Amino acid sequence: MRLIAISLPEFHSGEARQITRLLADGAFWRVHLRKPGAKPDDLRRLLDSVPAELYPHLSLHDFFDIAEERSLGGVHLNSRNPDAPAGWTGMTSRSCHSTAELKEHAGLDYLFLSPVFDSISKPGYHSAFSLDKLRGSGLLGPNIFALGGVTPERLPALADAGFGGAAMLGAAWDFSEEEKI
Repeated sequence: MRLIAISLPEFHSGEARQITRLLADGAFWRVHLRKPGAKPDDLRRLLDSVPAELYPHLSLHDFFDIAEERSLGGVHLNSRNPDAPAGWTGMTSRSCHSTAELKEHAGLDYLFLSPVFDSISKPGYHSAFSLDKLRGSGLLGPNIFALGGVTPERLPALADAGFGGAAMLGAAWDFSEEEKI
């Protein structure tokens, strides 16, 4: 099962080190940088501290021009950025919140289905799916990643249901409050 870490929305003093560790030790297939309130130069500074050989394993949720400029491996489509840049050749992903969206965006490289479990990082964001109903639905496969409340303990159940991977936000990072900048 492939794992994706999604960054916390704030920058952290040890974040580049953590991204490097997650990717270099093979624990995670990709890291998504989701920094909705960031400025482009702040994101560039973070990228400057990550080894360039890991860039193919990074996806951006915003500032797609930086993904092109730095030859990053992916962009993640969302309501703010619904289309990949013209001529984009890297991976393209998107979050889906219904099975209809999974079908609509099936042509992308991979999709997140969310929330599969009650969210860890977003209180009040509750599961919208039943693993029993998803299992055998024909909608899951190697390019569908579970998101929302994913923890290491839940990975076997997700694999059994047919997910090809899982994305983690809260469970992937271990920063203390002092490290937030």
